[in-house]
Formats: sequence, structure tokens, C-alpha cells
Amino acid sequence: MGRITEDLIRRNSEHNDCVIFSLEELSLHQQEIERLEHIDKWCRDLKILYLQNNLIGKIENVSKLKKLEYLNLALNNIEKIENLEGCERLTKLDLTVNFIGELSSVKTLQHNIHLKELFLMGNPCADFDGYRQFVVATLQQLKWLDGKEIERSERIQALQNFPVIEQQVREQEEAYCLKRAQDKEEAQRKLREEEENEAKERSHSDFEGLSPFSVESEGHVQAPEGQEGGYSQKNFKDNEDDLAFWNKPSLFTPESRLETLRHMEKQRKDQEKLSGKKKKVKPPRVLITEDGKALNVNEPKLDFSLKDDEKHNEIILDLAVYRYMDTSLIDVDVQPTYVRVMVKGKPFQLVLPAEVRPDSSSAKRSQTTGHLVICMPKVDEVIAGWRQTSGSGTSPSDSSRERTNQRSKRIEKLEVDPGKHSFPDVAHIVQEKTPTPQRVRSEPKIIASGEDPDFEDNPEVPPLI
Repeated sequence: MGRITEDLIRRNSEHNDCVIFSLEELSLHQQEIERLEHIDKWCRDLKILYLQNNLIGKIENVSKLKKLEYLNLALNNIEKIENLEGCERLTKLDLTVNFIGELSSVKTLQHNIHLKELFLMGNPCADFDGYRQFVVATLQQLKWLDGKEIERSERIQALQNFPVIEQQVREQEEAYCLKRAQDKEEAQRKLREEEENEAKERSHSDFEGLSPFSVESEGHVQAPEGQEGGYSQKNFKDNEDDLAFWNKPSLFTPESRLETLRHMEKQRKDQEKLSGKKKKVKPPRVLITEDGKALNVNEPKLDFSLKDDEKHNEIILDLAVYRYMDTSLIDVDVQPTYVRVMVKGKPFQLVLPAEVRPDSSSAKRSQTTGHLVICMPKVDEVIAGWRQTSGSGTSPSDSSRERTNQRSKRIEKLEVDPGKHSFPDVAHIVQEKTPTPQRVRSEPKIIASGEDPDFEDNPEVPPLI
């Protein structure tokens, strides 16, 4: 049997990013729910609520859903309409195929002034004489009943005949309540008999199970003869009981629905016992070997890229994490020689090509792609263990390597022989240029005014400056 839990609501609210306080639509159908609870406290903003095909026996804990517009409670065990006065905006109510026998309980819906559609088909009250006229006259705000539009003439006629119809409905309700009480007693009696029979079968099977095998003197276990035939007979008997259960006529009551569910659960458990199906527990993934060597593991099967940034002296890991996955489901662990990322409990581990500094590493996530970028600075000096080796055991390659290292450590200077090269003459760095002869054009010779024989001095002309 199921119950309404916070985890169940979150799993059915993925369209709202698993946020339940602002949820406007919720579907909890076919969850074997027996009781309505917690929804009015956790989901105050609900507008649409689907609860069809469950085992709910009473309408309760929904009066605080002030914004609720559509409530679907079809295929449940409801016997009375109640506790819906607080749903002020309720416009559509579906109670198809329930066990409502008190038709007068529809009067509680008179406070829901916005109610336009009501479905009551498949209930015992729908077989009453004058059922439709009684509902149409009682709920004058209704526009549709059982998928059929209510005409104005139909409502006027129902209001005129309402006193007679109400009396008929009351008499049929009393008869139904008496019959319902007898059905309840009969169902309780059958339930007690079944429990007694199960207790007897359990004690009988325990008594037979005291010596199921015979033990030989050598300590070997030997099965009794005909045991395989006993198992086949038991299976045949179970099949006969199952066939008899489904062929047995039953009443249309909430108890018969619960009995059917119990039988199906029992059949499923017996099948699991016979088949011996057990969930195999996967062994934990080996991430580090016994000798301390880290392994490369990609259990979440994510694409990644590893980049060696020589400019900033760091290693960058770009892990293609799912874009819409919550960051709280990611755990990053950076070690000097490897990095480990847990994605929804699945490990991703990668051995690094160089030693890094975990305390200076950083992890960021892209808001556009959702990728996880881990920046790991390299260690400046790698501390490696050294081994003492004898001089005779050194190989030619090791000796040549040592020679090159010593040559690189030695500082070589460039020497210049002063005898081969003379010092430059500073005094004659800038050489004097010798003037080259140039041809000079003959300019016209200017003759003074006093020497010109044709010059006439006119005192009236002002002197030229």
C-alpha cells in the first residue's frame, strides 16, 4: 500500500525542477494511495490534481488548496462527498467509478460557486431514480453533469419536481445504507476466515519443514523421494486457487477492491519465492589497487578533455556533465596524482600526467553548457626518490646523461684574443668627408648704379628700399 511522501511528490514534479512549494499541477495516479495527506501543506499553489486509480476511501486534507481548479478522484473507494468547501476556485470534479451511495452529500458542493462540471457516473447513486434531476436542482451553478450539458428547461423541470424527487432519493439511500452495512459485515467475516486459514497453512508448513531432508551417516544431505513432484503439485494447486479466485463472483464494494489487491500482492510474493529471484548487489568499483595504484574509471560514461596549459603551468580537465543536473549531485576530489569526480554516485577517476597541488585547485561549472572545468596547478619541483647505485653498474646512457647535465650546469664564457683583433680608433670613428668639385652656374653680374653710364638720377622718384 502506498502513501503520499515528499519523495513521491518530488519524483512527480520534474516539470517544475522538483520544487514542490510552487507546484501547480501534480499527477499521483496508480500509486495505490490509501489516504489523502500532506498535499495541502506542501503544495498550496496547486491548480490541477490527478489522483485517479488509487485506493483513497475519504476526501480529506484538501480544504486549504484555495487555487485548486480541477480534482480527479476517479476509480477510488470514496463513499461520500465531503470536505471540499474550502476549494473556492474548484470548477471541475471527477468522481467516476467510486462507491458513492449517499446522493444527498452533493449538497456540500453548493458552497463551490465556481463548480461547472461534475462526473458521478459509475457510482451506486447514479442508478437511483431521479438521480439527474436531484443533482441538477441541488447544484444550480452546474453547467455539465456526466459529460452532458444541462439545459435551462431541464433545470426548471427539476426544481418543480424537487420535493417528490428528494423523497425518492432519501428512501433509496436508506435501502442502500442497510445493504452496505450487510456487505461490510460479510466482508469482515470473509477476511477473518482467510486470516485463520492462512495461519493454519503457515503452522502446517512449519511442521512439515522440521524434517525436509534425511541426513546420512557420512554427513551428505539427501532430498526425500518425490519432493520434485511435491513442488509441481504445489504449483498446480496455486494455479487452481488463482483461477478459482478470478472466476468467483464478487460484489462491487471497496472491500472487494482491497481483497483483489491483497491477492495480487500475495501472488507476486509467492512467484518471487518460487523463482528465487534476488537482486544481485553489484560489488563496489575498484578505484585504487592494493599496491596503491590509481585506475582510470569512467562509470557515468561522460565525455572529457584533458589539457596541459604550459603558459599558466596547470592541467585543465573539462568534464561534460549533464546540462540540467543539479550541482549538489557532483562531488570533486583532487589528489596530487589523480582527480576523482562523483556524478550521482558514479565515479569518474583520471590519473594525471604530472603532480598537481590540490590546495590551489579550483572547480567551476558553466552556466550555458553545464560542463565542469577543474583547474589544477602543477607542482614546481617534483620530489622523486633516488636510488644508490654502484659505479660499476652504471650504463653508458646514464653516464652520458650525467655528462650532459654537468655541462649544462657549467657556465661557459666567450674569450677574445687581443693579439688577433686590434682595438677600434675612437678618435676617427666619424670620418671627414672630402669636398667634391661641383659645377657652379654663372650668375649675371650686378653692376652698381653709379657705374651704369645710362643711369639718370630723378630726384622726384622715391628711393627703392
